[in-house]
Amino acid sequence: MKLVKACAKRIKEIIAEKNLNQYKLYKCSGVPQSTISTVLKGEIKTITIHTIYDICASLNIELKDFFDCDYLSLKNIED
Repeated sequence: MKLVKACAKRIKEIIAEKNLNQYKLYKCSGVPQSTISTVLKGEIKTITIHTIYDICASLNIELKDFFDCDYLSLKNIED
């Protein structure tokens, strides 16, 4: 799986767990709504660690917890 797709999948999981939608994520994170939309649709080629950090910080999630899933392990990333 590509890194961006894996990150998008993880963000979708987290916002579902927290009963949020893209708009609410945009409002609480400060990440532009267009960025969130393109990431979640898989239409973006790269995602910065700063974007992931802003999302995690707004949702009170540690970066280590964000990356703590099988599909985000090095062996499962194609990039």
